[in-house]
Amino acid sequence: MPTAASAITSRPLPIIWLRSNSAVISGSYYGWNYIASETNFTGCLIAMAIAILFYVPFAFMFAELATAIPSSAGPAAYTEKAFGRGAGFFAGFSYLVESLFCTPGICIAVGAYVHTLFPVVPAVVASVVAYLIFLFINMRGIEAGQAIGLVVTIIGVIGVVFYACVGLPHADFSLLGKMGELGGVKGIFVAIPYAVWFFLAFEAGGMGAEECKNPSKDIPKGFIVGIFTLLVGGMLMLVTTFSLLPKDELLKNDAPIANVINHLFGEGSAMSIVFIVIAMIGLIASLNGIIIGQSRQTYALARCKCLPGFLGKLDKNGTPINALLTTSVIGIVLTLIGSVDVIVVIAGIGSAFMALCCFASWIKLGKDQKDMPRPYKCPKWLGYLGVPFCIIVAAASSWRSSTTRQYARRRTVPSSLSRKISDI
Repeated sequence: MPTAASAITSRPLPIIWLRSNSAVISGSYYGWNYIASETNFTGCLIAMAIAILFYVPFAFMFAELATAIPSSAGPAAYTEKAFGRGAGFFAGFSYLVESLFCTPGICIAVGAYVHTLFPVVPAVVASVVAYLIFLFINMRGIEAGQAIGLVVTIIGVIGVVFYACVGLPHADFSLLGKMGELGGVKGIFVAIPYAVWFFLAFEAGGMGAEECKNPSKDIPKGFIVGIFTLLVGGMLMLVTTFSLLPKDELLKNDAPIANVINHLFGEGSAMSIVFIVIAMIGLIASLNGIIIGQSRQTYALARCKCLPGFLGKLDKNGTPINALLTTSVIGIVLTLIGSVDVIVVIAGIGSAFMALCCFASWIKLGKDQKDMPRPYKCPKWLGYLGVPFCIIVAAASSWRSSTTRQYARRRTVPSSLSRKISDI
């Protein structure tokens, strides 16, 4: 008799949709509001368009690579096949940087929300405990993580739709035209890394290729449904939130959803508590998905001898236990010492350079290995469309890193979130 978890693994859509969306859904619940920090709503839409024109082609292109080269190493495997081991290591390491820096950012936000609901619990303690809980879950094997991950991911996605349904009837769309100046290229460049936050770590779905029974069908379906789920969710969040509160109110802290709900229903109201809980579930979904992705990438790099061999060990549950423990220790340390704005930008840089490696590999393999079996083929025009926008995202993220410190000092999540929400 198959278990619920094994049923998830055997069905085409859930595993890839789960992996790609669970790793990303937290981006809808915190941090993205700084997209408007130096631009207006038009600039936000331009930044979102750039992110979408990067990630939609990337999803289709990545689906081709993942089905042609099904491997838990993901970007490392694709780039190694195209350019050799050195380039493969760079791609894998870029993804590892992305996931290692995403995880502490999520934990910091989880801790802040817990502290908001239960002020007696220090935010930093809640952050570390959240990480340890999901470390324990994933130590029990991939099926345990997927079974819980599917539930919390569905709740996180439904929460985005619920938020829009609750908020839009109260919307004042005139607020969208009162968000200041465009800010030129600089304003848009500042906005891009936060627009990308709605999609960051989407490629984690490709790490499930070896665990799918039919990756040639499962991965394209899951990726395509997944990227459009995130696209719709991101636009709902953007339009709903900025039409409910003035821009200045939404830039006070890292929790735009809590700001809006407290404004509409009052601090401490039943609706406020419900949405804080939903936001925490969305954050937890991403935490679980990224822990899975980073441990599998570390294991894959160790297996191909790019990292120390002990990281390639599997336990009796088939879990890469040493890779899981090592990445988790690093993540917990970053949770204790990191700041959200720095974390978001560094994660974005890792993501952009990983994507550049994948686009380059897709182009090279298309020219050099035309006879390689490709169960799914990305339309050439669509794949090439994503390349310039990937370069723009990489440039914007790299440029933004040079101006992050001043923002990091005033936007650290535990202090600002726990303080500001209570002041609304």
